Amino acid sequence: MKNLAERFLSAADRKQIEAAVAGAETQTAGEIVCMIVSRSYHYPVASVLGATVLALPLALLVTHFLGAWLWIGTDNMWFFLGLFAILFAIGHWTVEHCPSLKRRFISQQEINEEVEEAAITTFFRQGLYRTRDANGVLLFISVFEHKVWLLADKGIHEKIPQTEWEHLVARVTQGIGQGQRAEAVCNAIREIGDLLQAHFPIKPDDTDELQNLIVGEG
Repeated sequence: MKNLAERFLSAADRKQIEAAVAGAETQTAGEIVCMIVSRSYHYPVASVLGATVLALPLALLVTHFLGAWLWIGTDNMWFFLGLFAILFAIGHWTVEHCPSLKRRFISQQEINEEVEEAAITTFFRQGLYRTRDANGVLLFISVFEHKVWLLADKGIHEKIPQTEWEHLVARVTQGIGQGQRAEAVCNAIREIGDLLQAHFPIKPDDTDELQNLIVGEG
């Protein structure tokens, strides 16, 4: 079964994005990497919290009504614990396999922190900090969290203001939300390429130092 990242883009979409990165890099010495992951973190507490919220009231109701019908009492603790354990396991599985439900039990602050941490970790793991002119850019998309993060190396930060990246992220997020996934990503890559071209024009000996598109589980 495909994971979230693999379902996010079709094979044609991936080729389109890879071509967009390759095209952008023909105009600049900067390096652009687009990475799409299923999730930035597994959020185990959210699954426990969600399962508890689903199982607890249901176990109380079933204990009350079924306990009376079975003549074991409406507040039989052992019956309640057995029901709760079964319903908790079902609830945990349901929350784990329903991303839209699981997100309801995660705060926006935790999502932001986890995606930022994952993006920074990826930036260093993929070697974007080792480019010749310190001009690597990572466009990081975390599907489960519905978050886009953009990181640029120090050479770029010295020349391009942070507000440029924030506006670009907002446009990508809006485009993805409207169902234009590949188009939004490709447009962002072209904009990144234009920004880099102005400050890091292509050099005669320039080579493609990094992978253009990475799709992974996260």
